[in-house]
Amino acid sequence: MKKQLNPTIVYVLSILGFICCCLGGAILSVPAYIIAHNKVKDAQLNPDDYEGDIQAMKTAKIVALISAVISVLVLLRIIYVLATGDWEEFQSVIEQAIEEAQQNQ
Repeated sequence: MKKQLNPTIVYVLSILGFICCCLGGAILSVPAYIIAHNKVKDAQLNPDDYEGDIQAMKTAKIVALISAVISVLVLLRIIYVLATGDWEEFQSVIEQAIEEAQQNQ
């Protein structure tokens, strides 16, 4: 019985990781990348054991990688803001954005 290459779970985890990038999206994106990487590697080593589109899994792997990189960059930015003490300025920018959004409604 052949194993399926199903990139759906990788896409779902990657997109959720991207959406939640400021709340720890790397927790979802990194496992998605690892899953995709392992599946692609296994499918390339044993192509007769897998059925499905390997190109779709490669694309899912790229999406997971991009999502993971963006999540890590956002996390590094948050750590930098907290470490340098610019939190008050960052908070005031967020408050201004919320006020503008409320006025536009």
